[in-house]
Amino acid sequence: MSGAHRPVPQHQPEHPSTAAAAQLPPAFPERAAWGTAGALRRWQREALEAYRSRAPRDFLAAATPGAGKTTFALRVATELLAARTVERVVVVCPTEHLKTQWADAASRVGVRLDPSFRSTAGTLAAGYDGVVVTYAQVGLRPHVFAGRCRARRTLVVLDEIHHAGDARSWGDGVAEAFEDAERRLALTGTPFRSDTSPIPFVTYVQEPDGSRRSRPDWTYGYGDALADGVVRPVLFLAYAGNMRWRTRAGDEVAARLGEPLTKDLTAQALRTALDPVGQWVPAVLGAADRRLTEVRRTVPDAGGLVIATDQASARAYAALLHRLSGERPTVVLSDDPDASAGIESFAAAGEEGPRWMVAVRMVSEGVDVPRLSVGVWATTTATPLFFAQAVGRFVRARRRGETASVFLPSVPQLLRYAAELEVARDHVLDRPRRSDPDDLWSPEEELLAEARAERSTPGAEELPFEALESDAAFDRAVYDGDEFTNHTSWAGEDDGDGEQALLALPGLVEADEMGEHLRRRPSRAAAAPPAEPVPVVDHRAVAAARKELSGLVGAYARRTGSPHAVVHARLRSTCGGPPVPEADLHQVRARVDTVRRWLLTG
Repeated sequence: MSGAHRPVPQHQPEHPSTAAAAQLPPAFPERAAWGTAGALRRWQREALEAYRSRAPRDFLAAATPGAGKTTFALRVATELLAARTVERVVVVCPTEHLKTQWADAASRVGVRLDPSFRSTAGTLAAGYDGVVVTYAQVGLRPHVFAGRCRARRTLVVLDEIHHAGDARSWGDGVAEAFEDAERRLALTGTPFRSDTSPIPFVTYVQEPDGSRRSRPDWTYGYGDALADGVVRPVLFLAYAGNMRWRTRAGDEVAARLGEPLTKDLTAQALRTALDPVGQWVPAVLGAADRRLTEVRRTVPDAGGLVIATDQASARAYAALLHRLSGERPTVVLSDDPDASAGIESFAAAGEEGPRWMVAVRMVSEGVDVPRLSVGVWATTTATPLFFAQAVGRFVRARRRGETASVFLPSVPQLLRYAAELEVARDHVLDRPRRSDPDDLWSPEEELLAEARAERSTPGAEELPFEALESDAAFDRAVYDGDEFTNHTSWAGEDDGDGEQALLALPGLVEADEMGEHLRRRPSRAAAAPPAEPVPVVDHRAVAAARKELSGLVGAYARRTGSPHAVVHARLRSTCGGPPVPEADLHQVRARVDTVRRWLLTG
C-alpha cells in the first residue's frame, strides 16, 4: 500500500456523513448547477429511495453526463458505511486522472479513499475507508481485490462500467475481482457500447429479435436533465467546404464536405478538412474563438476545448489558436505525466486563466471541467459512444441560461448523433446481422475505429491519401433535434449570414429563447428550393468536361500559385451554378471556356 494518510481539511467532516453527501455540490471541485447545491436533485432522491427499498446487491444507474452520478454514489456509500452494511469502499474508474477526482469528492463527505493504492501493497494505509483504482489495475491483479472483498464487506462502485468491456481481460478481471463483493453499484453516462462485449454485473433482457438489451435500475437521460435545468442545451454548428487530396495511387480527388458522398470519400474528405495545413481548421477555430469571446462577455471564465485525433494535430491546432487568440492554450497529451495536473489547472482557472484547451481523448469522459462552453470536434473518431462522452464535457450547467456551442465537420454521421442527442440508448448483445444496405452498423468497423482511435499518431502507411487543400463554409446549425441552414435570412438578417448571427448570440440564452430564435427562419427542408427537372445528358460527355476542367484549373493554379479550391471558387463566382460534382454539362463547359480565357490572357 503506497501513500500515507492525508490530513482532511477542517471544513470537511471527519467521518462519513450522509448529511454532507446530501448537500454535496454536483459539479466538482467547487461549482454546482443553478438551484441544486442545497440538496440532492430530484432524480438522486428518487434513485436513492429505489435503492433503499430494494437493498440490491447489484444496481445500475444510467444518468447523463453532468447529472450528478458521483453525488448519488457517495450518498449510497455514506449510508452503507454508517449502517455498517459495508466496511470498505472500492471505486473503479477508467483513468488515472479520475482517481484523484473521486478521492477529492469523497473526502468532502468524510469518505477517505486512497487514489495512490497499488495492488502489490500489503494492507490498506491507516485512516482510509477504501481505495480508488482503474479498470486496468483490476484487470492486472483481480485476485488481490477478490481476496479483499472476501475479507471485508465491500461496496464496489464501478464508474462508467461500460469500460469493463473494453478488453476481455478487463471484463474477466472485474467479474473475478468483485464476485464476492457485498454490494456493487454501477454507474454510466453512456449505457451502450459500439461492440457487443458483455459488461459484468449488468442485467440483460431478451428482445423479440433475439438480441439482449441492458436494463438499468435507474435511468436519467439528457432530455430529462435538460427539462430540469440540470444540464445545458447544446447548439451544434456544422461546417462544410471544398476538399482536395491525393490518393496513394497518385490520383487527385476533389469533393465537397457536406455533400452526399460514399463512406470512403466522406472519411477522406474529413481527414483533409482536419489537416492543420489547410484552411478548414483555421477558419473553424477562428469562428469558435469568436463565439468564445462572445460567451465570455456574460460568462467571464468560459473556456473552450478542441478534441484532436492525434498528438501532432493537437500541437498544430494549439499553435493556430495561439496565433488567433494571442493566448497560449493548455495542451493535454496522454503520454504527458503532467496531463492530469494540466486538466485540473485549466478547470480551476478563472477568467484570467487560459481560454482554450487542446486534448487527444484525455477529456472525453468523466473529467469534470464545468467552465467548458465551446467545443471543436477535430477528430476522425466518430462512434456514438465517443460522441456522447465528448459532448458530455460541455453540458454541465452552473447557472441559468448557459448554452454550449460545439463546432462540427458537416459529416452525416456526426450530424445524426447531434440530432439524436436526447435519445436514450442501451447496450445490445447478440445484435442480428441485417442484409439492408442502409444499415451502417458493422461490428468490425466499430472495433477498427476504436482501435485506431487508441493510437496517438497514425503511421504513414495508415494514411490512404495526402491532404492538398481545403476551405470552410458554414453549413447548418443543429439544435433540439432540428436543423437550420444558412440558405435564407436568419432572425431578420437581410444578408442571410446565419453564421455571424449565431456567433454573436449572447453567452446566456434561455433554452426556449434559443429555440425561438432559430425557428424564426425556415428549417433545412423548408429552405430547400423546389426540385427542377434534371435533363438527360451523356454521362461520358460530362466526365470528359470535368476532366478537361480539372486539367485547366491545375494549369492555372500552377501559373498563379493559387490553390485549386480558390480557382474553383473564382470560377463558380464568375459563372454561377453549383459545385462541380452537381454542375450540368453546360455549366462545366462554361467554366472550361472561362479558365481557358484566363490562361490565354495571362
